Amino acid sequence: MDSHIDRRRFGEGIAAFAALLASAAPTFRPSAARAAASSHDMSSMPAHWMGKEKIAFVIYPGFTALDMVGPQYMLANLMGAKIEIVAKTKEPVRSDTGLVFTPSACFEDAKEIDILCAPGGSNGTLAAMRDEATLAFLREAGRRASHVTSVCTGSMLLGAAGLLDGYRATSHWVTKPLLPIFGATPANGRVVQDRNRITAEGVTAGLDFSLALVAQLRDRTYAEGVQLLAQYAPEPPFSAGEPETAPRAVTTMIEGMFVGLRQDMSEAGKAAFAKMRER
Repeated sequence: MDSHIDRRRFGEGIAAFAALLASAAPTFRPSAARAAASSHDMSSMPAHWMGKEKIAFVIYPGFTALDMVGPQYMLANLMGAKIEIVAKTKEPVRSDTGLVFTPSACFEDAKEIDILCAPGGSNGTLAAMRDEATLAFLREAGRRASHVTSVCTGSMLLGAAGLLDGYRATSHWVTKPLLPIFGATPANGRVVQDRNRITAEGVTAGLDFSLALVAQLRDRTYAEGVQLLAQYAPEPPFSAGEPETAPRAVTTMIEGMFVGLRQDMSEAGKAAFAKMRER
């Protein structure tokens, strides 16, 4: 569905829901005609449901598209919020699965950011961990942002930029053991929040992270509306989504595929964090 239409219809639906709540109050019983007339009256919605957050997803060549697209869908339904897809330049960026995205802003343009989100990836993330311009942007934006967040191995980028030092955090299960390199404490949970740092486990955990953030920025009812709009009620055909529940042979196979990458990320992370500490 078109995201613009979704947001408009969601806003109308939220207003109608607010009107329904009002009509259920014992001190206020509007007629059917009056209730119908007010179903699209935005004045009936709670004031805190309209915000003005500036949200930035930082993308780079080889990032994992779902790390960004899933949360972007949920957060795009925050009425009043503005989302930017930020990259080093405004040139098209190809994800690790071949999807191509056109950034709406470059590092130089994105000055005011309330919510910063770093999606993850594999080799693309490793390259970004070695890119000083990317780390410098994350570092500076993270210092000013009210929320600093990541999905999957995006926490490796936050860590390399020095943004997880002294915080509890999580990551994709393959890279979670690397978090102490950055002064972070690995924590259990699909979504881990420590003060204004919010990190999510691998890929699909971004959906859970973003819904939780919607609830924080608005409230639970609003977030439940977004969840229903997305019809997010996962029933995976297998229970292999975590190392603890996947067949051992499958876990061993997947882990073996990323031994080299994990070692490279460890070395890149140590180098970046040490350089950052020297500043």
